[in-house]
Amino acid sequence: MGDKVKEHPGAAGRAMAADHPASVRNVVLVGHSGSGKTTLVEALALSAGAVNRAGRVEDGGTVSDYDDIEHRQQRSVQLSLVPVEWNGIKINILDTPGYADFVGELRAGLRAADAALFVVSASDGVDGSTRMVWEECAAVGMPRAIVVTHLEAARADFAEMTRVCAEAFGADDPDAVLPLYLPLYGSQGPDGHAPVTGLVGLLTQKLFDYSTGERKESEPGPDQLPDIEEARNRLIEGIISESEDETLMDRYLGGEQIDLKTLIEDLERAVARGAFFPVLAAAPAADGARQGLGTVELLELVTGGFPTPFEHPTPGVTTIDGTPRDIKPCDTGGPLVAEVVKTASDPYVGRVSLVRVFSGTLRPDETVHVSGHGLADRGHEDHDVDEKIGALSTPFGKQQRPVTHVIAGDLACVAKLGRAETGDTLSGKDDPLLMEPWEMPDPLLPLAIEAHSKADEDKLSQGLARLVAEDPTMRLEQNQDTHQVVLWCLGEAHADVALERLRSRYGVQVDVVPHKVSLRETFAGRSAGRGRHVKQSGGHGQFAICEIEVEPLPGGSGIEFVDKVVGGAVPRQFIPSVEKGIRAQATKGVAAGYQLVDVRVTLLDGKAHSVDSSDAAFQTAGALALREAAADAKIHLLEPVAEVSVLVGDDYVGAVMSDLSGRRGRVLGTEQTSGGRTLVKAEVPEFEIGRYAVDLRSLSHGTARFSRSYARHEPMPPQIAEKIREQAKEAS
Repeated sequence: MGDKVKEHPGAAGRAMAADHPASVRNVVLVGHSGSGKTTLVEALALSAGAVNRAGRVEDGGTVSDYDDIEHRQQRSVQLSLVPVEWNGIKINILDTPGYADFVGELRAGLRAADAALFVVSASDGVDGSTRMVWEECAAVGMPRAIVVTHLEAARADFAEMTRVCAEAFGADDPDAVLPLYLPLYGSQGPDGHAPVTGLVGLLTQKLFDYSTGERKESEPGPDQLPDIEEARNRLIEGIISESEDETLMDRYLGGEQIDLKTLIEDLERAVARGAFFPVLAAAPAADGARQGLGTVELLELVTGGFPTPFEHPTPGVTTIDGTPRDIKPCDTGGPLVAEVVKTASDPYVGRVSLVRVFSGTLRPDETVHVSGHGLADRGHEDHDVDEKIGALSTPFGKQQRPVTHVIAGDLACVAKLGRAETGDTLSGKDDPLLMEPWEMPDPLLPLAIEAHSKADEDKLSQGLARLVAEDPTMRLEQNQDTHQVVLWCLGEAHADVALERLRSRYGVQVDVVPHKVSLRETFAGRSAGRGRHVKQSGGHGQFAICEIEVEPLPGGSGIEFVDKVVGGAVPRQFIPSVEKGIRAQATKGVAAGYQLVDVRVTLLDGKAHSVDSSDAAFQTAGALALREAAADAKIHLLEPVAEVSVLVGDDYVGAVMSDLSGRRGRVLGTEQTSGGRTLVKAEVPEFEIGRYAVDLRSLSHGTARFSRSYARHEPMPPQIAEKIREQAKEAS
């Protein structure tokens, strides 16, 4: 690819509206936090002429990480789109956060892209979470390349990182992960470290010197050729082994010199179909320089080797009623099918939706159908509405540059879609369609919040609704048992960003309070109670007496009421009143204020008065009888138990199982899965896993995932139950 490089004037100051899908490339940057993704994006924008100096646009802002929260937290927390142009090709670069708490933004980027650049730091190596994302991309055949950054770091070794990458990413075929270029080193400094000043193209055997800040091409000297021969031969063999021309390998092994044009074409085809994964090096431009090391080579790889949107199959599409629809990939004249991959709120424009168009062409001021289904469990109600879209634009830092249209295969921002949420489908109003949702992680860290003041309380519900509309990895819960508002997040950093957005973007100040678990109460054995409610006043009095027996039932039985009154001791019209009073008291609890469950209450006897008995009196008597029965009985506190499934690397299985046992968990079994991982299944009290999302990440170095589901309520250990009762008494 190095022989095709041409100087490019760039696209500074103007919006890029692609007119044909073949002139679009959508690429997502993937890598752990601190690997240098955002710096690389800014270096690519500089080399493409999209900014005037490293990372800066006309207003002095950066092209990525421009949000105030990102400035304060010193890291990416959201998906950013940075479009650049190179050799007539529009490249939509999707910069994703590397921190695990913001994996939802990464998932959105993967959905919108057609290929991925995996950014690996030479000083940090490849972490477990990056390997897992690589495997996900491999499962769907997404084309990938690897970029090694931080070569300026002490002890950085490009050859060693190439070996590490081949080991981490080339499990099936290490020869499919090979470098296209080797670094050229300058003079060794006093610290013994020699800086990287350029690259040598293994296929073209040309030198590319970046030491002056401008890429300069030259021929290698005779003494340099032997140093690259071994790496060049291995690269050629790797390319030929993936060639669609089955005769090429025999010809090469027979001594034939394969021409450069054939090798480059085969390389590009292998990269585009996800069969070969080149390794490149990159570094930001020095102050005042126009090009960062390796950026031109990366731009050439993206435009020449990565696939066009035509080669990205359209995700599953159905009508609103679920009937499958066959949508031709990237048909600009076909029915409109677009997806909201990110939602943000702008203080001046309102809601702004970043969309990827998969079919048809989107134009300003047209009416579209907005469909959102399948996220009701996260606080997103299903919705189908027609909305008139506002202006279309291409984002560039904080700027929005207007465009006249958005064709299939391209991405852009849509203004004024007041109902659209992340994950929604945009389609023609006369032909409403729905795209299958992409996989999103479950939020498993609870954050219980309360409005700080009455003024905040009035704005809280609207602020929370906007927050979850932007981020479907959050789940909003109004817990009916604990009466808490709970925002479920992916981790502590995710929770911190949510709170800051509530405060700074929506003007809502909240207090974080301890998260409560939904406990229950039940009787440990049989007990009897007598409820006597007798009051005399000047007018009608109140008279109701009832006698009951309470006995425990199996878990999940609820409250069962049985009438065994004989002889009319309690008139028939008041028996439902007794039951109503008992059920009302059961909801309030009988020992520590938690709902009573799994008991049979039998009404045995009672007394009534012809004048003073009433519905209200017998409701009160029923409640009193239940309280008296509880006073003479042993009451169990029941805690919810979750079924937990942990997918963890084999190296951490022992630590995970030990940790689960320490949380009063019962390990049910293990199951070996692919990729050197084990699925550990256990039952753990929910009291013990409130922060498990954070603790498991630390325990497994970010390589484990878990899911949880409610199993049942079961009695708490007596010593813990007693503490809960004491706390309930103090609170009352």
